[in-house]
Amino acid sequence: MEGQGLLWLASLLCCVHAAKACLQCDHKIRILLEDFVLSAPTVHDQIEMTKIRDHAYVRYRETSQERKGVIDSTTLYRARTEYQSELDRFLKTEHTGSATFKAIQILEKGRMILEKHLDTFIRDELCPNKCGLLKRRVMDCFSCHYKIYICPSPSGQPDCGELPVQAEEGGQAVLDCFLPWHHLLLGAPEYHYSSARGMPGTEKLKESDFEALVVTDESSVVLNQLHADEQGTYRCSLQSQDGTVFYRVTFPLAVALLPDQTPRPVNVLPSLPLGDNYSLSQSTASLLLPVVAMVTALSLVAIVGLTVVLRMMMMSQRRAEEKEDEGKKHTKHCVM
Repeated sequence: MEGQGLLWLASLLCCVHAAKACLQCDHKIRILLEDFVLSAPTVHDQIEMTKIRDHAYVRYRETSQERKGVIDSTTLYRARTEYQSELDRFLKTEHTGSATFKAIQILEKGRMILEKHLDTFIRDELCPNKCGLLKRRVMDCFSCHYKIYICPSPSGQPDCGELPVQAEEGGQAVLDCFLPWHHLLLGAPEYHYSSARGMPGTEKLKESDFEALVVTDESSVVLNQLHADEQGTYRCSLQSQDGTVFYRVTFPLAVALLPDQTPRPVNVLPSLPLGDNYSLSQSTASLLLPVVAMVTALSLVAIVGLTVVLRMMMMSQRRAEEKEDEGKKHTKHCVM
């Protein structure tokens, strides 16, 4: 292992001094590596550590160059966080043996971390557009400045196929042409919706057949209260302010007619078995007449009865008064 370390140091003579690479673009990593060099116990060790660090930078650059030489801020943050953790653990651990060999190990660890994160970024995240054109912002690993990176459409065209939509008359249809990579696009692209009426797929459509519907920064539109004549071919185009089309998708919309509604029967009450001249008003009058007559008769009987009772009471009271007067007169006569 010591021999490999010496060979590694010997290669410093043919390396470019202070070459920049992706991991170097992070300010915290540069500060950590400077502190790492200054942690050497002697000036001689610091000089050796500086050489090792500079060679590590060259190795970082080679690793970056083999992987397109670009990185995004998220991937750089992941690599920096993991490498920072490794450096902190290394500096807090007491080491025996050659300091230069330990330095080679920790700096090579940084290259391996960078390689791992760059591989994932290039494979899964740099150009996630399976169709359509992507213009995005990335960092140049050699200048550490941001630049525009173009991911062309694999098909060479911005068209991304068809998404058939079915709806019922009177219902609604949602047209959504968002894809996750749209948020990576530079600028402020907008979604342009247009339509061509008619049965979808019956004839080849020209650009002039499409009529503009709406331009919005929202990826979806909702069509409410659909009518049969609104079926047709709808299209969504994601465009920049200068008219560059990044993405386009077509929505063949079919509107199904509702089935005929059978009217519900109205429940009618059966007619009464009466004559032709029968009416409800006549029936009501004939029923109320005996009731009114009975109430009237009872009222008259009650009045007569009340009158008789009152008259008898008055007569009884008068007889009592007359008897009282006669008694007074008889008593007065006896006294005299």
